[in-house]
Amino acid sequence: MTWLGHASFRLDSPGGKRIYVDPFLTGNPKCPGGELQPEHVDLIVLTHGHNDHVGDTVELWKKFQPPVVAMLELRGWLASQGVESNPLHAPNKGGTVDIDGVKVTLTDANHSSSGQNLEYLGEPAGIVLELENGFSIYFAGDTNVFMSMQLIGRIYEPDVAVLPIGDHYTMGPREAAVALELLGAKRCVPCHYGTFPLLTGTPDELRALAPAGVEILAIEPGETAQL
Repeated sequence: MTWLGHASFRLDSPGGKRIYVDPFLTGNPKCPGGELQPEHVDLIVLTHGHNDHVGDTVELWKKFQPPVVAMLELRGWLASQGVESNPLHAPNKGGTVDIDGVKVTLTDANHSSSGQNLEYLGEPAGIVLELENGFSIYFAGDTNVFMSMQLIGRIYEPDVAVLPIGDHYTMGPREAAVALELLGAKRCVPCHYGTFPLLTGTPDELRALAPAGVEILAIEPGETAQL
């Protein structure tokens, strides 16, 4: 898993698929220059409709035409922007989509979701991504901590939790530490921090507050973590 800065990630799956989560590349001040023009894209998954998460989705689809999985309303909006409509790729929370052995499940998230013109793009969501070998990653998306994270941990048992820690627009380190307690995950990749001055939370703050035994994998933009 490679962090592209902010809340954007590129994953290379055990089955050889290249997966992008919230591909905010253009305009992302933390995205490395070498990542601005992907070589290929096999799947795009989105948490919600804010531009710093939808990012380059439309342009990437026009170039590579991969499946794009997103909340029903957001997926409909993407269709209006030229992304091929496909009801199979437009679930709602609790729904699971199987893309050639990679399972994508949308979960709850507490945030907002709208386009640049404030058009409604459905509710925000978290994502549980189960790879071909059963390894699962929970992307919380933009959210605060909420008690139902305990259910997410109980049902999906994620091997890694990707949590926002920047504060202001999402939870900061204090809430993220409690989220780790609720999820029961033993490894965490922090994100959505350091991109802009308002996002002040740091991995060191999270590390100081996290439950005992939880590994905080703080990677730099452009770095890859072997999961």
